[in-house]
Amino acid sequence: MATGVELGFAAQPDGAWRLRSAYFPSKVGGRPAWLGEVGLPAPADLRCGRCQQPRAFLLQLYAPLPDRPDAFHRTLFVFACRGAACYRLPGPRGPLCVFRNQLPRRNNTYPEEPPPEEPPPGPLAAPPRRLRSGAALCRVCGCLGPRVCGRCRRAAYCGPEHQGLDWRRGHRRSCGQHAAGDDSADAAPEHNEFLFPEYEILIEPEEPEFPADSSVGPDDEQGAADTSEESKEQEELRATGSAGETSQPLDVETLEAMAKHETEEDKIFQMFKERVAAEPEQIIRYCRGGEGPIWVSGENIPEEKDIPECLCGARRVFEFQIMPQLLNHLQVDSLEESIDWGTLVVYTCANNCGEGTEYLEEFIWKQDFSAGSI
Repeated sequence: MATGVELGFAAQPDGAWRLRSAYFPSKVGGRPAWLGEVGLPAPADLRCGRCQQPRAFLLQLYAPLPDRPDAFHRTLFVFACRGAACYRLPGPRGPLCVFRNQLPRRNNTYPEEPPPEEPPPGPLAAPPRRLRSGAALCRVCGCLGPRVCGRCRRAAYCGPEHQGLDWRRGHRRSCGQHAAGDDSADAAPEHNEFLFPEYEILIEPEEPEFPADSSVGPDDEQGAADTSEESKEQEELRATGSAGETSQPLDVETLEAMAKHETEEDKIFQMFKERVAAEPEQIIRYCRGGEGPIWVSGENIPEEKDIPECLCGARRVFEFQIMPQLLNHLQVDSLEESIDWGTLVVYTCANNCGEGTEYLEEFIWKQDFSAGSI
């Protein structure tokens, strides 16, 4: 990743091969394209902190650190619960989690030279049933699968929920219907209803907010925002006054406090909208240790004490945020309750610790839109 803010956009890949581990992808949905093949998160680590169901893979971001030989390859993996009710509360963890993994250039999994830009010869193989390290992967979600089918002893699962789902989806018919050494019959299906839709994430630098030929400057925008805020405040005071005709009147101090809160809230949301207006389709904003996140609300912004230190003792710094636009790509709209967020903000170890190749959990914070901004 380069310096400055970089934006990520969801796009249909030119070929499914680009989303496999050997090509170090940034992507949304499908199964994880694991970087390191040892020390994968355990199934218990990937269960929702609220409903205890398995979380689905949401996205991964390839974010190497050029000045760190131990992080020549580095990917962040985000997982999200499929249960809409688990998103009612803002704040940390709950339905979400994030893991970091990194490798030096010389490692036991990938060649030192970058992968080719051309697709591999021949048809693309089915999703791997087992990593080269020997770790079995769940046929449904692609995460670590320590549980095996008791009948064929070949199909692996992260837990009973996905074993039951796969049995209903057709494993009951294919179970045991293969010759010795034939992996084709029990290859994992490419897609299923548990997985989020799959996209490639394309990364581009954010253009300056006010280009040289722009006729609108920061002062002009501030003036427009101030005018908007004043109009909003007057409307709310009028509404409060008319309501007061039939209820207990509010004192001047209370009215002023309410107006100040509402105008501050409007200002923050307006800044958010203005910042993303040039690229409204952005799903990722990346800037490790630099410019912080843009918030959708003045409510539920974490303080420094809310962001726990890494297990190594170092503080955590902002690395990237996931934008609400991603929800449009996930096919999660429902007539009932839907998965929702204003923004998801990821903080990672400032020292980028990790002597081995294990997957280390980092910190993610969910902020919702305020009631007045939607």
